[in-house]
Amino acid sequence: MASSHSSSPVPQSSSSDTFFKKEVDATKRFRPVQSLPDVCPKEPTVVDQQRWTIYHSKVNLPAALNDPRLAKRESDFFTKTWGVDFVDTEVTPSFYLPQITKEHFALYQQEITPREKVHERCKNICTPKDTFDRTLLHTHDKSRTDLEQVPKIFMKPDFALEDSITFNAVLPWSHFSTAGGKGNRDAASSKLLQEKLSHYLDIVEVNIAHQISLRSEAFFHAMTSQHELQDYLRKTSQAVKLLREKIAKIDKVMCEGSLRVLRLSLTRNNCIKAYSKLKLMATVHQTQPTVQLLLSTSEYVGALDLIATTQEVLQQELQGIHSFRHLGSQLCELEKLIDKMMIAEFSTYARNDLNRPLEDDCQILEEVCKNLVFLIFAIPFKACFLFLCVPVGIMASKQLLFAEYCSFFRLADQMRKMNFPQWFDLLKNIFSKFTIFLKRVKATLNTIRSVVFLVLDKNQKNRDLEDTLQKNSAKESMVDSEVAYLTHEGMFISDAFSDGELPTGAADLASQRNTSPNSEPCSSDSVSEPECTTDSSSSKEHTSSSVTPGGVEMMISDDMKLTDLELVRLANNIQELLYNASDVCHDRSVKFLMARAKDGFLEKLNSNEFVTLSRLMEGFILDTEQICGRKSMSLRGALQSQANRFVNRFHEERKTKLSLLLDNERWKQAEVPAEFQDLVDSVSDGRISLPEKKPTATEERKPAEFLIVEGQKYATVGTVLLLIRIILEYCQCVDNIPSITTDMLTRLSDLLKYFNSRSCQLVLGAGALQVVGLKTITTKNLALSSRCLQLIVHYIPIIRAHFEARLQPKQFSMLRHFDHITKDYHDHIAEISTKLVAIMDSLFDKLLSKYEVKAPVPSACFRNICKQMAKMHEAIYDLLPEEQTQMLFLRINASYKLHLKRQLAHLNVVNDGGPLNGLVTSDVAFYTGNLQALKGLNNLDLNMAEIWEQKR
Repeated sequence: MASSHSSSPVPQSSSSDTFFKKEVDATKRFRPVQSLPDVCPKEPTVVDQQRWTIYHSKVNLPAALNDPRLAKRESDFFTKTWGVDFVDTEVTPSFYLPQITKEHFALYQQEITPREKVHERCKNICTPKDTFDRTLLHTHDKSRTDLEQVPKIFMKPDFALEDSITFNAVLPWSHFSTAGGKGNRDAASSKLLQEKLSHYLDIVEVNIAHQISLRSEAFFHAMTSQHELQDYLRKTSQAVKLLREKIAKIDKVMCEGSLRVLRLSLTRNNCIKAYSKLKLMATVHQTQPTVQLLLSTSEYVGALDLIATTQEVLQQELQGIHSFRHLGSQLCELEKLIDKMMIAEFSTYARNDLNRPLEDDCQILEEVCKNLVFLIFAIPFKACFLFLCVPVGIMASKQLLFAEYCSFFRLADQMRKMNFPQWFDLLKNIFSKFTIFLKRVKATLNTIRSVVFLVLDKNQKNRDLEDTLQKNSAKESMVDSEVAYLTHEGMFISDAFSDGELPTGAADLASQRNTSPNSEPCSSDSVSEPECTTDSSSSKEHTSSSVTPGGVEMMISDDMKLTDLELVRLANNIQELLYNASDVCHDRSVKFLMARAKDGFLEKLNSNEFVTLSRLMEGFILDTEQICGRKSMSLRGALQSQANRFVNRFHEERKTKLSLLLDNERWKQAEVPAEFQDLVDSVSDGRISLPEKKPTATEERKPAEFLIVEGQKYATVGTVLLLIRIILEYCQCVDNIPSITTDMLTRLSDLLKYFNSRSCQLVLGAGALQVVGLKTITTKNLALSSRCLQLIVHYIPIIRAHFEARLQPKQFSMLRHFDHITKDYHDHIAEISTKLVAIMDSLFDKLLSKYEVKAPVPSACFRNICKQMAKMHEAIYDLLPEEQTQMLFLRINASYKLHLKRQLAHLNVVNDGGPLNGLVTSDVAFYTGNLQALKGLNNLDLNMAEIWEQKR
């Protein structure tokens, strides 16, 4: 309102494409007279007096609208209104503002149009509130009449000169559009228009001044309230000043001295802390020289403890000290140097211990044990030290293990020239040295483990001591509180109490603190120094004296870096070292074994030599397992591999031997040498063992005709005698080499099956006619083959029990092979019996088919039958047992009766007591008498009545 420029609309450009200035709400620019508020009748408050309103305006609007810089009223309307700098030029669009068109306001117009309609309806329904007093308006009718002279277009809410219609209505171009252009404008019309607009302005200004005068009462009332408020504030300020003076006196008399005492006390404590920090810094500054001094005496425990304590102090109490910014990295490098020194010393110890002659004692030397114990005590402070030393020890062991015998590996050809006894003695010597080596390693690791267990035991004792102290603290609360206070102040318990005044747990704790080698008394300054000892110094650290297994007395610190779980894991890793040493020995042994086995030397060993070698290796494996407490599988695997090769060669040799024997067997009864009888006699009570060779006097014993097995006679062939020996060799190998039990069982099953199938081919299949050159397969060959099979069947249960005792329960399923073999052998024996019966059956069919019932009696047919029966009996009686002979002849007799019955039916001879019946009866009686006259068949029930047809 202070200037005409703020109230008059200004067009931005004469062009329609230029930017549009945001329209100002017309109600804000031109307020109708009716909308002015009344003067508030209440007394204005301080807030109302401070808020600026239109009533504070004291500027004469006409004076503000008149430009004092102009000497006279210009005739040009534009220069008068917008200044002398107004030029009718094109306004260049701004590059930073977008091109705004009316389309940008289309959405707004769509949204506001319904609201405007609602507003207009409401305005028509509700009469507007008239805030002016009607009587007051009647008083100023003249002013209203003057105001009505102003055209209504100026009073419109949407008045805007940028609107072309409005602009043409206010400034009709008819006054300026002359033919002469700008230079020929009608000056009179312009001046008249300007005077008219000035008149309108004066009317508005007069009405505004009138409205201001109507509010003068409220203005003066506000001024009066302002003076009263200032008086009130002046009194308040004086009261506050008086109150402050009183508070200042109270502060000086009662508070200033006490606060000064507190400040001085705080300053004193800060000085003490600064002094303690300086002393601590001086101590930390001496860390490196002290560590160098400790390392010169190989005091790794103290050096590592000092480094750990210093690093803890640097991280907790001296963190951020600029002068110590490089000390942490220097201590880390020093710690790495200690690692190297410890590894070098441990390597030296390992070499010195392993360089000792292997014939010496397996225990650690006393001097070496002391050095080792001092070295191992650094483990709790350097957890990775042991794991760094492990490869060193293993490498040292690998370098020294085969120093004495490395020439044999470099000169493998010379080693291969050794015979078995020489090579066996060498291997036995190596196993002995390996055993001594493992015992030495175990002694060393036992020393390390004892140190670890000593620390664990100490930790347990400390926990028990803490539990005791906690129990005593509940009973001795007053004493315990003073102990806690003195401990917090950095003093030793023993400095404050006598031994008699201390509780048991506290006395023990004090004695442990005083015996600590790292604890130092505090300085005897007059000033109390709570921080004269660090958290990791003697006020916190407990040590105790313990004696190691090597007789070395050591001070064990409670400030260990390893927990109980880590110590237990460390002890387990130590045991793992012994396992690794055992594995190294086994691996070296495997290499030695494989170097000799390259030319097939081990596969060419006989059974006794391989059994001897296997027992030696098994003994070494058991010794290492006893020392280490764990099985090493490398050497056992190599032994198993060689055993498998041995089993294959063993089986192939014996199978080949059996095949050759069978191909040359003529299936005649062989004499039984005494050694084979002794071999059979050695198998008793189900236990199989090969008899030892007796002196040569036993060779003078004559061979027997039969093999006696548990009182039974067995007529055998030479192949079966050798097969029994081969079977016992298989069983003996299982006893000597238990690891090959399953393989031997499979191979033996294969051998027995091979004998059964091959003998069947040669005898029943008549293969011996071509292989051996026999003229025919006789009944004696068949009976002898059957008896040989029966002998093998007799030993199968014994063999089965022998293997069953040496198999694991989960392997019992393999025993089914013996059941299958037994069934096959029984089937083979039954086939032989059937073959014998079939031979006689074909004979009966041939002879009885030509039988005629006529004299003389006995007939020639029956005499031939009896003769053949006698030959059969003579062939098998000495070979088969009497029971089997009787069963065989019963089957033959049944076949005879069947053929005779068929022939009699063919001849129509019946049992009617006639002449033909008598002739047949005489022949049958002759047959019966001859058959029962044979040895062992006298009680045979022939039941010859079955030859006659039964009468229906």
